This record gives sequence, C-alpha cells and structure tokens, in this order.
Amino acid sequence: MSGAPVFLSAAEVQHHLGSPSLLIPRLEAALANFSSGPDGGVMQPVRTVVPVAKHRGFLGVMPAYSAAEDALTTKLVTFYEGHSTTAAVPSHQATVLLFDPSNGSLLAVMDGTVISAKRTAAVSAIATKFLKPPSSEVLCILGAGVQAYSHYEVFTEQFSFKEVRIWNRTKENAEKFADRVQGEVQVCSSVQEAVTGADVIITVTMATEPILFGKWVKPGAHINAVGASRPDWRELDDVLMTQAVLYVDSQEAALKESGDVMLSGVWQWKTWLQPSWCTIPGCLVNKMKELRLVVDATVSGMLPPVVS
Repeated sequence: MSGAPVFLSAAEVQHHLGSPSLLIPRLEAALANFSSGPDGGVMQPVRTVVPVAKHRGFLGVMPAYSAAEDALTTKLVTFYEGHSTTAAVPSHQATVLLFDPSNGSLLAVMDGTVISAKRTAAVSAIATKFLKPPSSEVLCILGAGVQAYSHYEVFTEQFSFKEVRIWNRTKENAEKFADRVQGEVQVCSSVQEAVTGADVIITVTMATEPILFGKWVKPGAHINAVGASRPDWRELDDVLMTQAVLYVDSQEAALKESGDVMLSGVWQWKTWLQPSWCTIPGCLVNKMKELRLVVDATVSGMLPPVVS
C-alpha cells in the first residue's frame, strides 16, 4: 500500500456531498447500469447480514464494483432495533471503504451515515420523478428519523408540493421535525390522517408490523417504502401490496430482505417490474396504485459512494 488511507468524518463527507440533489444525475446513470445486468458493468451481490441477536442488532456488508467509474467500495452498516431518535447512539451507523481497484489498496475510510441518508433519499426522488401522479400536491412522510430529514430535503428541492404532512409513533419527534426543517409541515396524530388524500407517501420507519393500510391510500398514489429492510419487518399491509403496481431495484434482494414482499405473499404471483431506470413507460403511472419498494440491499445500497 502506498501511503495511509484518507479518513473522512461525517462533517467532511457532508461538505463534499452537499445537497442530495447533486447525486441524482450520477445515480440515475448508475441505476441504469445496474438494471442493464452484466452489460452495465456493475457487480453488486445482495448484502450479507450478520444478526447480533443478543443486542437486537445487525451488521450488513455491502461490496460493489462499477466499471464505468472503475470504483471498488464496501459499505459496512449496523442497525439496531429499539433506539429512539434522541438516543446518544443512532439506530443506523455506517462506514464506507474505498479501494484502488487496480491493486486492492485501501484508499479511504469514510463516514457512511451521511452517504446512506443522502443516497436513499436521492434514489427515492428518482423513482418518484417517474412514478408519481402528474399533479402531485400532497407529500406525506411516515417517520421522523434521519431518513425523514434527508427525504424532506431532497423532495422539497426536486418537487413543488403544496402541503407536507408528517406522522411519527412518538408525536414529540414529529413536532421537533416540523420545527427544525425549513417550510411548513403539518404534524398528524395518526397514519390515517397523514396519508388520506396524499399523492406521494414515504415510509421511513423501523416498523415490524404494517402501519400503512391500503384502504387509506387513494388510487394513483406513489409510495416509497424504505423502512422494512428485513424479512420479518413490515410497513405495508397485504391489501396495499396486493393492489399496488410493484417496482423493485432487484428481485433477488427483495425476495431475501423485504418483509413487505415476502410476508404478503405477492412474490408468488405478482408481475414484477424491475425498470431500466429513466426509461419507465409513462403509461404505468396511471394504474391504480404505484409502489416502489426501496430495499437497502439493492443497488441503492452501495452505488452512491461508488459514483460520488
């Protein structure tokens, strides 16, 4: 190895990345490469997850190589159940390792928490651009943690919503969210109140049982389901999963990690739509419901640090 690797703190990563909107053009290209299979030059296996059952935690290992950028990276992420948003240690922590692909030398060790937050929000925004109803006025966010803040930032930059609503299991945290962000946000007392009439819904909770029910969601709404990234976690009920037009980044990853897909049983019969990104047919947008499951084990897990 020639020289010691560079270490980038969360503040330094934040400075270099800036707004998550800046990631969108390169992420669109990376997602298209991933969707192209071997011809796209992206090698990214489904992440390996090691349970830490004694402490209700998990360690995820997520390697990736992109030929287009000639970049080799691995993200290490830990996530623990039961942490409040005010806890001294966050529920999700991540580190990204960047290697020299020509010889395997470690080039950089970067805080991955900021990268993960911005990446997930940017990928959700890309999906929303293609799948949301044409005239979307109401945005709803379920959850008030780190991902809620990053999604709010990029969605209010990329889209013009007339109304933004938030719900969180602990209402106090939703109220803090509304106070801290720029712009007016309506704090709702229930999920039903928050999602009724919403055009775009973002679920960024760590729920283990469904919190969003199909009977509450209006026809044509677009849902970015982000939080249920374990095979035994749920955010969406069976009715919603049955009625939805289902998009996933990776069928392999969804069948291994998405509780919403696996436990609802839709994988046994539903037509899967794994789009070649940025070429989604416009005719799909007007179907009864639009649902994209953002599973953090798929392309959105590692490509942002590769392309950033």
